[in-house]
Amino acid sequence: MFKRNGKVLNKHLLINKKKYIKEKIIVSIFIFIFIFTTSSLANIDDDEEINLDEIEEEVIETSSQIETEPTLNSRIALVYDRTSGNVIYEKNGYKTVPMASTTKIMTAIVVLENANLQDTVTVEKKAAGTGGSRLGLKVGDKITVNDLLYGLLLRSGNDAAVALAIHVGGSIEGFATLMNQKANELNLNNTNFETPHGLDSKNHYTTAYELAKMADYALKKEKFKKIVGTQNCNITISGVQRNISNTNELLGYLNGVYGVKTGFTNGAGRCLVTACKRDNLDIITVVLGADTKKIRTSDSIKLIEYIYNNFEMVNIQEKVNEKFNQWKEINKNRISINKGVTNNMKIDLEEMQFEEMPINKKIKDNIEIKVNTIFNFDAPVEEGKIIGNLKIFIDDNEIQTLNIYNTENIRKKEIKDYIKQFMYVIKYE
Repeated sequence: MFKRNGKVLNKHLLINKKKYIKEKIIVSIFIFIFIFTTSSLANIDDDEEINLDEIEEEVIETSSQIETEPTLNSRIALVYDRTSGNVIYEKNGYKTVPMASTTKIMTAIVVLENANLQDTVTVEKKAAGTGGSRLGLKVGDKITVNDLLYGLLLRSGNDAAVALAIHVGGSIEGFATLMNQKANELNLNNTNFETPHGLDSKNHYTTAYELAKMADYALKKEKFKKIVGTQNCNITISGVQRNISNTNELLGYLNGVYGVKTGFTNGAGRCLVTACKRDNLDIITVVLGADTKKIRTSDSIKLIEYIYNNFEMVNIQEKVNEKFNQWKEINKNRISINKGVTNNMKIDLEEMQFEEMPINKKIKDNIEIKVNTIFNFDAPVEEGKIIGNLKIFIDDNEIQTLNIYNTENIRKKEIKDYIKQFMYVIKYE
């Protein structure tokens, strides 16, 4: 009887054990689904609904009369003038930080410079299995490089990024090498890439300034500019057409906006790089580290409206040329060349990097130009010798230094020159 009860007891224990294991497996599956979903949402650029009209109304009400810099909630922000290459606003703009999907600006650059847009890519498992913001590619799907670029930049597809990386670089690591080589070529010394999509990674970072320079370079490529300026389009995946729309909430909404890229990870926060042009003022704004989509949108609009309400383009080149020509006329006879065949040194000014730049209306009259040169030389004086410089100041801040240089060789006098000079004196005395 005891043994039979023991057998019955063991049977119940076995049933309970199987039930426990089954429940544990079910719980584990739910935990996995939760973690996967959470991590996926950590890189979805358009998962938060916002009311653009409401945000713009709030911003316009406070910014139309703004004369001081706006108060921003984002941790990082910068405004870059595309004409002069100057920064006209920054908040922690040179700090290295994660960049999320704004990474895909460089991904697109590398693809555009190294791939044939008509090539067909067969999607591999590694690309199809990439989490976060997705285009929705499956293993074996066939899609052109051109359509992958639209999926990369409009839908911010991480799967598209990996598919492109494998196609162009052979692997994620190989493609990252190409990205970093391009960063070095562009003198982005505080930028490093590990992936083509921008999911959080310790050694994947940039600065707002270098991200703006990156975007400026990319926008000079007509194909890139066309893609990021597209609100929606049709692409073809394995012979089936699909309509996709742009995650950039300001595109087609805010006056002058023509790109560029959204981004979001838990490490980077909400990110938005925006290109905007009104009249002849063409800027790139960068907002990184915003806690919500509403904040990144509001801060971007604040920056854009602040710049256009308070800055105007000024022709610096005209002022520099006027000042330099005046200086030459006044000082042309002051230059002395000891033992030179002539005292008439022909000089010129180094070309400016830009002609115009935006200046705050309050200080646009505070432009000062200073010229500093050497007046005494010993011959010979070689062509191209720097004899001084011209410095441009705006509101006591130096914005550029231009070299002044000699344009012709001036040789040292020889005996024949002294004899010729002597004979000339005798002849006319």
